Amino acid sequence: MWSGANRAAEEFYAGLLQEFDEKKKGICKDPFIYEADIQVQLISKGQPNPLKNILHENETIFIVEKVPLEKEEPSHIEELQSEDTAISDLSTGENVWLLALPIGRARQLIGFYTMAHNPNMTHLKINRPVTALPPLWVRCDGSDPEGISWLGAELISTSSNITGIVLYMVTCKVDKNYSVNLEDLKKSHKKRHHLSALTAGGFAQYELFKSTALDDTVAASQTTITLDISWSPVDEILQTPPLSSTATLNIKVESGEPRGPLSQLHRELKFLLVLADGLRTGVTEWPEPLEAKSAVELVQEFLNELNKLNEFGDSTKKDTETVKHDAAAVDGSVECLLTVRGDLDFAEQLWCKMSSSVISYQDLVKCFSLVIQSLQRGAIQPWLHSGSNSLLSKLIHQSYYGTMDTVSLSGTVPVQMLLEIGLDKLKKDYICFFIGQELASLNHLEYFISPSVDTQEQVHRVQKLHHILEIVVSCMLFIKPQHELLFSLTQSCIKYYEQNPLDEQHIFQLPVRPTAVKDLYQNEKPQKWRVEINSGQKKVKTVWQLSDSPPVDHLSFHRPDFSELTLNGSLEERLSFTSMVTCSQVHFK
Repeated sequence: MWSGANRAAEEFYAGLLQEFDEKKKGICKDPFIYEADIQVQLISKGQPNPLKNILHENETIFIVEKVPLEKEEPSHIEELQSEDTAISDLSTGENVWLLALPIGRARQLIGFYTMAHNPNMTHLKINRPVTALPPLWVRCDGSDPEGISWLGAELISTSSNITGIVLYMVTCKVDKNYSVNLEDLKKSHKKRHHLSALTAGGFAQYELFKSTALDDTVAASQTTITLDISWSPVDEILQTPPLSSTATLNIKVESGEPRGPLSQLHRELKFLLVLADGLRTGVTEWPEPLEAKSAVELVQEFLNELNKLNEFGDSTKKDTETVKHDAAAVDGSVECLLTVRGDLDFAEQLWCKMSSSVISYQDLVKCFSLVIQSLQRGAIQPWLHSGSNSLLSKLIHQSYYGTMDTVSLSGTVPVQMLLEIGLDKLKKDYICFFIGQELASLNHLEYFISPSVDTQEQVHRVQKLHHILEIVVSCMLFIKPQHELLFSLTQSCIKYYEQNPLDEQHIFQLPVRPTAVKDLYQNEKPQKWRVEINSGQKKVKTVWQLSDSPPVDHLSFHRPDFSELTLNGSLEERLSFTSMVTCSQVHFK
């Protein structure tokens, strides 16, 4: 028996060590399989962590779980689900509950991890000194009387030796009528760890904004704004965070909210991306037009209007009609944060016409042919902003002197011409907003608007600048922060995107003073409230948490009482979830 356990501990440790070493070398691979039915994956710092909802930690850990069932067994999965009266749709992952292990198997794996790191287990065939591995966490199915959902193990070590291990146990349940007392939690912690002095730290998370679906056909965007607040000491359960707390805004914004004030600008950006992709791949997926008239008709009417103005000697008059759709796109109930520019030059007005109506390559050729012919005849003398290097602006400047280069509207030339004027227009839109709101200077924006890189890179950088704009405008709309906070957020986003690729799943974090955001949380119910009791040792702790969503993604929670649910009531609004983390220390002697 003992020889079998020893071999199992050796094999388990060897697999963990190999996974750890390969991860350090940057070798990415699938989770390693142990004894056919167990998979282990190493979650690095910064990656999605299934324990983050409970422990609020973001360190490197091993996650141990069952090997997922093969996809060719859907009927078996459906049968298992139908036998359970649980609310399976509360889980965040698809069939994640099938990954959990029985408590006996979980304890066995924790035991192997502990044995392998125990310096007294010299009979194990493991190279000494033993490499200290990251904490190990095992998903549990909650079928035991205590309802354990996770078991964990974390080493206690000095600079050179492993001196012990902390064993964690996590329990979760639906608890509508929870009753817990802070003093009872403290007494329990003291008794378990034989300690007298302790501290209690609080954490609360408030959901300030979360996008909802427009209807059944349009999915909700992933935009969320939450406020995390930490403080110590805690005076009572569900204490409102004091103004001396530490607070952080967490902002994740998905571009293109159809009800937002940036929907039209985002559509222009998407059209720009269509053109850029067309240049790169040779295939252009033209979007549906916004205008009833064809692109050729709109451009011809535009040129006729300019020709009339030219005859009256007022060719520099701005055409505000071309941008009326920008204003119409803004929800009337929301203050327009992006005022429509009244200084659109000829090329920008042409972009507005064509980006909303062009549906084919032939449209491009015909529209630019009309423009070039009008310039050659001297029928129009349009004005332009300075600083543009686009092919169209060069032709316009040449037309002032009666001589123009011959341009062959074939191949990629028409697409490139429209892409260039679109880039110029969008860059100026963003510049006007950030400088007008005093959130950035031209120097701050240089990376995003520089024409010194190739066209594809310019498009990529403009896309990142648009995402920054979406983030800032979302905050202005939904949390209405002070200018100082908006400036810091803008600068933080600029620095991030100067060094990183576009990532709309990235959560931007911004430290804030609780006094600056107190109106957002003091009279609100947190979506998560947690107290952590420890005795000066970070790893030795007792944690109690209340949340309005399941803190564990692999357990299904039984309905407490269907009679209390109204027809229009939201199930999530009716349920409260409590979780408890306790631990014990084992010292190696």
